[in-house]
Amino acid sequence: MSNNKETNNPFDIFIRGARKGFTLATQNLLPNVLMAYTLAELLRILGIMAFLGNLFAPAMALFGLPGESVTILLTAWLSYSAGIGVAVNLLSNNTIDMIQVTILAPALLLMGSQIQYMGRLLGVVEVPKKYWPMLMTISVVNALISMVIMKAFV
Repeated sequence: MSNNKETNNPFDIFIRGARKGFTLATQNLLPNVLMAYTLAELLRILGIMAFLGNLFAPAMALFGLPGESVTILLTAWLSYSAGIGVAVNLLSNNTIDMIQVTILAPALLLMGSQIQYMGRLLGVVEVPKKYWPMLMTISVVNALISMVIMKAFV
């Protein structure tokens, strides 16, 4: 007979938290990161990454980044963990370096997963939809400002 009664024993609390963390990592985060890594590799193989790199090179150069790094920002806007997966892919292919990852890191945090959060947060708390574009724009502008600041310090 199993005992489903929760205790306040610190060890039991730790075990419950570790189980929840493991479940979150293996069922939510890891699939997103692997999907994004694979997608970035497909874009590279098909030449789309090079096309995007050429297209966005002038804009991303303002931040000291190669044009391909725009894919990190775009995927992070959809899913933060997917943006991390694309960043890891570009880092492993030597498209970006650790300094460029440092420039991108605050931007990922400031604008990450906005598309997911639109429905999950703004819809749940019933923020009028007329404010959604402004809220999204503010986060993107903050992310751009963070990259300018980071470029100045690294």
